[in-house]
Order: sequence, then structure tokens, then C-alpha cells
Amino acid sequence: WAHWPLPSSAGFVVGHAGLYQALAMFAVAYFIIGMTVLSVCAIATNGALDAGGAYYMISRALGPEFGGSIGIMFFLANVCGSALYVLGLVEAVVDSFGIPPGQEAGTGVHVLPQSYWYELLYGTVLLALCLIVCLVGASIYAKATFLIFLIVAAVLGTILVSFFATRPLKVPIHLPNSSGTETDNGVFTGFSLKTLRDNLDGAYGVDYTTGQMMSFSSVFAVMFNGCTGIMAGSNMSGDLKRPSYSIPRGTISAVLFTYLVYNLLAFLMCATCNRILLQKDYGFLRDISIFPPLVTVGIYAATLSAAMSNLIGASRILYALARDDLFGRALALAKKTSASGNPVMAVVLSWLVVQVVLFSGKLNTIASVVTIFFLLVYATVNLACLALEWASAPNFRPTFRYFTWHTCLLGIAGCCVMMFLISPVSASASLGFLLLLLLALHYLSPSSTWGYISQALIFHQVRKYLLMLDVRKDHVKFWRPQMLLMVQNPRGSARLIDFVNDLKKSGLYVLGHVELQDLDMLPSDPLQPQQDSWLSLVDKLNVKAFVSLTLAPSVRHGVRQLLFTSGLGGMRPNTLVLGFYDDEAPQDGLTRHPAFTSTREEVPLGFPPLRAPSTPKLLSAREYVGIVADALKMLRNVLLARQLESLDKAWELRRAASPPPTIHVWPVNLLRPDSARYADTCSLFLLQMACVLNMARAWRRARLRLFLCVEAGTMPHAQEEKLRQLLKDLRIQAQIQLVPWDAITRLHWQTCQGPPGGPAEEEEEEEEGVVNFPTNTAQVSDEYVCAANKLVLEQSPAPAVRFLYLPRPPADTSLYPLYLHQLELLTRGLGPTVLVHGVSAVTSTQL
Repeated sequence: WAHWPLPSSAGFVVGHAGLYQALAMFAVAYFIIGMTVLSVCAIATNGALDAGGAYYMISRALGPEFGGSIGIMFFLANVCGSALYVLGLVEAVVDSFGIPPGQEAGTGVHVLPQSYWYELLYGTVLLALCLIVCLVGASIYAKATFLIFLIVAAVLGTILVSFFATRPLKVPIHLPNSSGTETDNGVFTGFSLKTLRDNLDGAYGVDYTTGQMMSFSSVFAVMFNGCTGIMAGSNMSGDLKRPSYSIPRGTISAVLFTYLVYNLLAFLMCATCNRILLQKDYGFLRDISIFPPLVTVGIYAATLSAAMSNLIGASRILYALARDDLFGRALALAKKTSASGNPVMAVVLSWLVVQVVLFSGKLNTIASVVTIFFLLVYATVNLACLALEWASAPNFRPTFRYFTWHTCLLGIAGCCVMMFLISPVSASASLGFLLLLLLALHYLSPSSTWGYISQALIFHQVRKYLLMLDVRKDHVKFWRPQMLLMVQNPRGSARLIDFVNDLKKSGLYVLGHVELQDLDMLPSDPLQPQQDSWLSLVDKLNVKAFVSLTLAPSVRHGVRQLLFTSGLGGMRPNTLVLGFYDDEAPQDGLTRHPAFTSTREEVPLGFPPLRAPSTPKLLSAREYVGIVADALKMLRNVLLARQLESLDKAWELRRAASPPPTIHVWPVNLLRPDSARYADTCSLFLLQMACVLNMARAWRRARLRLFLCVEAGTMPHAQEEKLRQLLKDLRIQAQIQLVPWDAITRLHWQTCQGPPGGPAEEEEEEEEGVVNFPTNTAQVSDEYVCAANKLVLEQSPAPAVRFLYLPRPPADTSLYPLYLHQLELLTRGLGPTVLVHGVSAVTSTQL
């Protein structure tokens, strides 16, 4: 599948650029091509290849978005390339058989009229010939290209001999100009040191076929198109018997051979032909050949071969794109094949697009666009190989070993640099078009089963950065909540899941679930089928959460497992969130969630129906409080959320009424009125969580209200000023409201049967900590708790959510039911409420 060089293109390059710049152009072009060839060979030998060549390689490596967008770009590159070679062949035919300018009738072999429409007609006829060959199939194309190979080999041999055998001669050149026809003489001097010296440096002139002034970039663009055949073999990957064997050997052989031939031809031309001959007669090889008809046939054959190669390559790419359904019905017609498997409709559609491109009229007009398209494809092939190499996936082990990530990176850099050197405008437009295709495919294309290299790269990078995330370097300034939310059934916890997503502040968020089964009694893991349902739920609710499921004999054991094992490295949950334990019947909030009501989609069926009110709970009150105690022993913060399913966040935060919604914060331990403090660890953690919620985008309109419980004779204004200074130091904006609670504390002391400062309090002061619950349960009565509940409830206007202080569970496990009973009394009828207990320092006043 070698793509043979067009000898005349070498004359065009050295005529304008000179030998030095021509050799530099060849070196740059083949450096880019060489790096790309190494990447192509690596990917081609890493697994079975199918139809589509470079598109197939890129799509299976980088995913459908990159594959589809680059597939379209590569299709257009091959289409424009085919048109370019057809136009080049037309120019050669007209040059040989066209009626000279200024003459009404031709003489001898010069019988073909010359005009834009006549040349379009000639191009259409030649393209139809290519179409017939491609419609017959790949087998006839292979035979045709082998015949062309023999012809071009003979032509190259003849040309090389002609440089030595032909005597010096003058070649008359007739060119049209504004006044008629201009005649000039090109000279074949034979080997001459003077001729070589004259041709060493560049002397860019006007291209007589387009009338445009040539430059390094425009000459490079034309020259590079003669080197783009390296993908000819890979484009036919679906028709090759052993593509993984044939593509590396054929491609590397073609590249090495054409590079040597181009350099040899450039040197021979510079040493034997003067500048006029090289610049003003692109068909001069026919004039100096020892057998001119063979050169003519060879140039025609090589150009026709290149046109057919690009046409059949474009059709295979279009067929592969259609078969992958990336563009839906738009390319459905291209899927149709003949009985032998030849994608005839893809060939016909490609032919139609090439026919449209032929209207551009001149070869050099579209050369730069074709070159930029090919360079973009080559850069992406290198990118695909680079991504596979950097991902370090065990299954990327190509049998072709002569590449590294350095060669891929050099190939990408070379392609990008040359794109912008050739035409900054065209390069920018091509990249913009590529970006539009990427976005369209990202949002519109169906998911694929090819595997996404992005996932492998993300894994590689995440692993690297997780290893760098050292927990020993943690600092309170950079603390963030990392949540583990325990969910029994998502149907009854949809709004709680959404609420905790607002609380995480870019931290880790894990949805935990415990399945009460014994793996020893089961034939397989029952959690695997559930995983997809949970992940789909995360996607639909649009929460940034991981899912962690476990099997355990009890809920308490399961929560312990998740607290010990969830997360990785420095990313582990530091806060446990539980729904509240009460007797309220669960409500199916998933069916009313906006994620399903707005899109009219069905709720995922992987979750069982909610527990009926008459069905016993899977968790006892004692076990529930035990989970809270376990979490605190593990130095995890604890949040208990009650009635969060009644929180209509969209209504609360978007209502137009004034004032804006509020968040009520009670940083005092209401179950311990004799030791009320606002600056202990738990109170500061509660303040931090309320502030974090207020910082979430959906809650920024809400206002924090902080309640300071004061008694008569305790200098409330001094306490208020002290609290205000604390808030200022912590950069927390909140309104402070003084709440007299003498009547509430009087109930407490009546129960204690002693005034403040008595023996009971002195005994408590000696004990360590603020929340020594065993004495609380003995002293705080239900009457007091109900009064505290009423105090909280009376503060108006009603808030969107309340944050209350959660006392530590008692050390005596027999008091767990009483502890939970008092929490239920305290929060009864308060609406959405979060009980918070913090064990770690989370606030900082430092820079």
C-alpha cells in the first residue's frame, strides 16, 4: 500500500523553495509523518482492526466524541485530497493535450479545449472512472494499484536514467498573460555546478496555474499532500487479511522509500534544471525524458492512484461512521453494502462530495485546507497513542515496540506548529469546527461499549494524586465536610440526598447502604445487580456522590464497615449523616422529585417499595443510638436529619416574598441548660455546617439567624458582643437574636431540686466534657424538653431549616431509649431539622 511520490511535485517545491528549503520541508514533513507512523503502527498492532482505519483507531482509543469528530475531519480530508489529485491530473492532461492559449483550434495532440467548465468536465470524467473502480470493490482496486505500482516504478527508473542520459536542451514554455501568450525558455543544463548553486536558495514566484504568489507555507502545503498516503493502508484495514501485520510493514516501507526518492529527485532537479524550467513548467520531466510518453503515463497513473486511494479511504471512513451510529439517521444510507460487503452507498456519497469540491477549480486553491485536515488527523492519532501510553493500561501492549510517549508528543507538536504556519485562519477554523463536532457528539451521541480512554487517564491521575494527598499534612484551614449518608431506601430519602449534596462543599460524598444478608447463604453477591440502579439514581438526581454498598448481619455492623472502609487515602468520610428514628410513615419522595417530574421519566425500578407502616423496622432504637455512639468513638462528626423530606428547597429559596428564607441556628445544648456554651468544639462545628449550607449556590439567598439564649442577671449584651466578635473572627455573616429562657431553665432547676451552683452542678463541673449525658437524662424532664421545643418553635418567621445541637449519647446503653425519646420531643413539629454533633476542630481565624 505504498503511496508513491509524484515526481512533478518535487520540481514544484525545489523551483520555488530551492534545494536547502526543499530538503528542510521534506525533513519536517517526514518527521511529522514518521512520528505519526510509529503511533499508527503501535495502535494497529494492539488488537484487531476493523473498517475505518485512523477513525477506528481514534474512536476506540479516545471514545466516540473524539472518534466521530475526527472521523468527519478525516473523511473531509480524504474527499478534498481525492478532488485535489483529480484536479492535478486534469492540469497534467490539459498541459499535455490542451489547445495552447490564444489559439482557436489545436494541432497534433493538442485538441482539448481549455476553460473552467471544460476542466470541470474532464475532472468529472476522471472521477467517474475512479468511482467505477471503487464500486467494483477492494479487490479490483488492489489489482489496479499493483499495476500502477509497476508503471510508476518504471517511470521513476526512466526519469533517473534521463537525468544522466539526456543532453542539454532548451524547453519552450508558453504561458497566458494579459496581452496574450508569453513565451519563455527553460533550460535543462545537464549536471552543472552553476545550475546547482543557482538553485540552492529559495526564489518564490507566482504559481502560473492560480496566479498567486507562493511562500514557504503555501509550497509546503502543496508538497505535504504528496506525503499523505501513509494512511492509505490503514484506511483499508477492513479489507486487509492481516492488518496488524501489513500496516506497519507497508507503511514504514512506503515512508522510507518515498523520503529517499523525494530527496534524490530534488537534488537531481536542482543540479540539472534552471529556475525558469522548474517554476513555469510543472510537466518538464516529460520534456527531458528519454521516453516522454512513459512519463506522461506514469504521472497520470500515480495521480489517478492517489485519487482512487483517497476516494476509497473516504468511503470506508464514512461507512465506519455510519455503522457506529454516531450521527443517527443522518448517515443511515451509508450503511448499505453490496452482496460482497463493499459499502457501495458510502462510495457513492463520497463521490458526490468530491464532485462538489471539484468546483473549486484549481489544485493549489484547496491544498492548504487538505493539508490542515490531514495534520489535524495525524495529531489526533498521536494523541490517541499518547493517551494509551500514559494511561498505562495493562491491555495496551502492542507488538510494535519502536515508539514512546516522546515520539507521540513530538508528532502532536509538529502537526500543530505546521498547521498554524501554513494558514492560521484555516487552522483556527478547523479547530473550531472540530470543537463544535466534539460538543455535538458529547451531548447527542449514544453511549458506546468501546471503552473510554478518559476513564483510564482519570484513574491514572486520581491514583497519583491520592498518593500525594497526605493526611499528616491536613490543616484546619483547609477542612471540608466529607459525608457518608446512610440510605435504607432512596424512595424515601430523595430530598435528604439532595440536601446533603449542598452540605458537602466540594468534599467527598458517599451514599451508603446496608443489605441485611449473609453471603455464606447466597450463591452470589446480591449487591452487584443493585450497583447500576444506585449509579443511575446519582446521575438522575445530579448529585456528586459515590455509592458504597455492603452486606452485614445488622445495620450497625454495616455502618461500622462503611465508616472503616469507605474512601481511600486522604479522602475518607469524616461526617456520618443519618435520617431520624421516629414512627412517621415513609413517603415516596422520588416520584415527586423534579429530576423525574420535569422529564416525565420513570423512577428507577431497581429499588423496592417503601416499608408499610405496619411492617416492623429493620433497626431498633437501641441499635440506632449505638450507631451514633460508634461514629463518635471513631471521631466522626454526626448529623441527624429529621423531616428533610418535607423541605421543598425550590419553593423555599425561589419564593418572591420578602424577607428571604432563613436558616435558624441554635448552637447551645438545649438538653444541658446548666452548661450552655457557644465556643465549644460542637457549637463551632454546628456554626460551620450552617455556614457551609449558606455558601452553597442554591442557598445563598437565605440568611443565617443565630439564637443566643440568655438569663436575667447574666449581662446579655456582653454575651452578644462576645458572640458577634466570634462571628466576625470566623467571617460568618449572621443575625444574632437574644432569646430569654429563664422560664425554661426554671423548669430544669425545679427538676434538679436545687439552685444553680448547688451540689449537683458542682459534681457535674468536675466531670470532663460539656455533654456528660448520664446526669442529663436523670435531670432533664419531658416537661422541660417540651418547653425547649416550644421555645424553638415560637421563633418566627418559620425557617427553611433548623440546626440544633446534638448531645453525646449516654455511656449507659440502657439509657439509649430515653436519649432518643428526648431528641424526638425536642424536634417534634419543628419541620426540617438537622441535629449536629462535631468532634473535630473545623474553624480557623488564620490566613
